[in-house]
Amino acid sequence: MAGVAGGLYDPPPMTSLDRYILRQCLSMMLFVTAALSAAVWLAQSLRLVDLIVNRGLAVEVFLYLALLILPRFLDIVLPIGAFIAVLFVFNRLTAESELVVMRSAGLSPMALAKPVFILAGIAFVLLMALSAYFLPASNREFKDLQFEIRNRFVSALLQEGTFTSISDKLTIYIAARDERGEVVGLMIDDNRDPNQPVTILAERGAFADSGKASRIIMVNGSRQRYDRATGKLSVLTFDRYTLDLDMLRDAPGVRFRDAQERYLGDLFFPPPELDQMTRESFLIEGHQRLIVPISVFSFVMIPLACLLTGQINRRGQLTRVLLAVGLAFIFQAVDLAIKNLAARHPAATGLMYLTDLLPLFVGLGILLLDGIRVRSWRMPVFAR
Repeated sequence: MAGVAGGLYDPPPMTSLDRYILRQCLSMMLFVTAALSAAVWLAQSLRLVDLIVNRGLAVEVFLYLALLILPRFLDIVLPIGAFIAVLFVFNRLTAESELVVMRSAGLSPMALAKPVFILAGIAFVLLMALSAYFLPASNREFKDLQFEIRNRFVSALLQEGTFTSISDKLTIYIAARDERGEVVGLMIDDNRDPNQPVTILAERGAFADSGKASRIIMVNGSRQRYDRATGKLSVLTFDRYTLDLDMLRDAPGVRFRDAQERYLGDLFFPPPELDQMTRESFLIEGHQRLIVPISVFSFVMIPLACLLTGQINRRGQLTRVLLAVGLAFIFQAVDLAIKNLAARHPAATGLMYLTDLLPLFVGLGILLLDGIRVRSWRMPVFAR
C-alpha cells in the first residue's frame, strides 16, 4: 500500500481511473482535432471552388482534390489537439476538485500522467501512419491529378485578364469569356521550341478535349514565329487555326516526384543518380516526417508539468494555463526555426531531435522531482 500511496510508479494494468482520464482526453483530442481540421480544410478548399463555379470542373474532381489536401495539415493539427485536450481536461479536473481528491489519495504526478502517455502513444501511431504512407500517397495523387488537369483541362485553369503559365514553356492570356464558354481576345506564347518561339493572337477561340489532351481552336488571328538562328520573323494570318496543348508528353507515373511525394524508404535511401542537394533535401524531409510524431509527447508533457506539480489551487489555475500555452507557443516557434535552419544546413539535423525531445525530458524530470517531494513529505506522516 505504501508503494501505491506515495510511490513514483503504479502497477502496469490500467485502473478505472486511468480509463476515465484517458477517455476524456481522447474524446477531447478527437473533437479539437476535427474542429481545427475542418476549419483549415474549409479555408484551403475555398481556393478550389472557383474551378467549379467559373471553370466547369466536375464536382467529383473538386471533392477528391479537397480530400487529398487533408493529410497535409492533419500532422500539424493533431499534436496541437493533444495539447489542448490535456490542458483542458486537467484544468477541469482541478476546477471540479477531482484532481485534489486524486492527489489526496496518494496518486503521484507520474501515476496521473500514465493515461496521457497512452494518449500520446495513440497519437504517435496515427502520426506515423500519416508520415509513412498517407501523407506521401495523398501528395502523390494530388500532383498526378494536378498534372492531368493541366494537361487535359487547361480551360479550367485560365483566368480572364491574367497571364496563365500552363508550363514553363507555354503561357496563355484570355481577355474574357462569353456566355457560350468561348474566349475572346486570345494570346499564346509558345516556347516549346526554344529556337523558334511562336506567338499567336486570335479574336476568338474555344477549347476542345480530344480525350488525351486539350486543343484550342482559334479564328481570325495571326501566328508569328521568330527564328533565332536567322533572326527572321514570319507572320501567318489565319481564319481558323488549331493548337495542340499536349506539351507535357511524359505520363504522370514517370515524372520526377519531389520529397513530399516520397515514402520514407525513398527519403532515407534516395536513388544514387540524384544530385547531392536533392539527396540532402530528401534526408531532411525524412527526418521531419519522424520528428512530427515524436513531438506529440512533448506537446502533452507541457500541460502536465505545468498543472500537476506544486500546490493545487481549486479556485483556478489561470497562471499555469497561460504558462503552458506560452511554453507551447515558444516550443512550436523554436521547432519551426530549427527545421528551417536544418533545411538550409543539413548539419543542424540533430538539433531538430534535441528540440522536440527536450520538453519531454524536462517535463519528466519535473514530474519525478515533484513525486519525490510529495513522497518525502508524506513519509513522516505514515511513520507516525
